[in-house]
Amino acid sequence: MRAAICDMVIVARLLNLTLVVPELDKTSFWADPSDFGDIFDVSHFIDSLRDEVRIIKRLPKKFSRKYGFQAFRMSPVSWSNEKYYLEQILPLFSKHKVVHFNRTDTRLANNGIQLDLQKLRCRVNFQGLKFTPEIETLGYKLVRILQDKGPFVALHLRYEMDMLAFSGCTHGCTVEEAEELKRLRLAMFEAEMYAYPWWREKEIMSEERRQQGLCPLTPEEATLVLQALGFDKETQIYIASGEIFGSERRLASLRAAFPHIVRF
Repeated sequence: MRAAICDMVIVARLLNLTLVVPELDKTSFWADPSDFGDIFDVSHFIDSLRDEVRIIKRLPKKFSRKYGFQAFRMSPVSWSNEKYYLEQILPLFSKHKVVHFNRTDTRLANNGIQLDLQKLRCRVNFQGLKFTPEIETLGYKLVRILQDKGPFVALHLRYEMDMLAFSGCTHGCTVEEAEELKRLRLAMFEAEMYAYPWWREKEIMSEERRQQGLCPLTPEEATLVLQALGFDKETQIYIASGEIFGSERRLASLRAAFPHIVRF
């Protein structure tokens, strides 16, 4: 969602339009009820980008449902370039005045856009999207506690059972584990294919997906990466993820290389 917000600021800048503070997705897998203002500093978001894009907290009353106005809702075509937004989306604003993008993830092609727009994307991400003071205070407190115990790395392996089933990646799994993941994926596909239209692949060739670079790092590969980056055996490794698929068997190499492992 953070990347999508950056993209939509760029679209507003490109088309010289006013952006309404985005709504966060509350219907995804995580079912998080947070609003934009619960996570990010809204006033800072608006003020820090004032010289680039006009951003407002909400639609003016004349565009309210109270007065019978219904915004035109649509999902832009994924991975679209500047030409698409200039030629196909901009005319919609002349007709409807307000366009509500109800899905924005991966809707803007981030490679090949103008350098000034790419710079603005970075500015939104690293300056505009500032966490609320409460979140920042808690974050700094946690970091101080961790630093008091010495060098550390927070490692999110993304190697939970549902993640592997969703991605179709089974490298390093036993035959039985691979079959278990396949059964789970089929069950997830049948349950979610209507609710979530992006579930398009029922069968996935694991090794082919891996060769395309679309699989998460295995725990063994993550160990090699950490060692290559120069982290030594005394580094504390905080594993921030759910239950690792394959449990202790898959964590054996990581534990051997980094004995100071802490599970959240």
